[in-house]
Amino acid sequence: QVQLVESGGGLVQPGGSLRLSCTASGFSLDYYAIGWFRQVPGKERERVSCIDSALTTYYKNAMKGRFTISRDNAKNTVYLQMNDLKPEDTAVYYCAAHRSGVYCADAMDYWGKGTLVTVSS
Repeated sequence: QVQLVESGGGLVQPGGSLRLSCTASGFSLDYYAIGWFRQVPGKERERVSCIDSALTTYYKNAMKGRFTISRDNAKNTVYLQMNDLKPEDTAVYYCAAHRSGVYCADAMDYWGKGTLVTVSS
């Protein structure tokens, strides 16, 4: 069964850090492009960060310098290290995969169910 499972979300104070993980089962992430997206209830989903099969990365401007995406193909896992978190980072974070190895936008092939990140004092 093809599956993406996110983990690592939780409650953190402003200025704190979290590391999200996205682990695949049922397929190998090696040649997939992986993206992290987030959504706040009542708002549109937004793309946060992407990493393609060649390790090229993308970050939304507001995340540059604070978030780092990486992948460990041996563990079939992609990570999102989030530092200096702000209340506006509060959202459900989803990972998604696309078989092209480069595409990273709304029409991804596989999606996880999400993990909640809450930034609050």
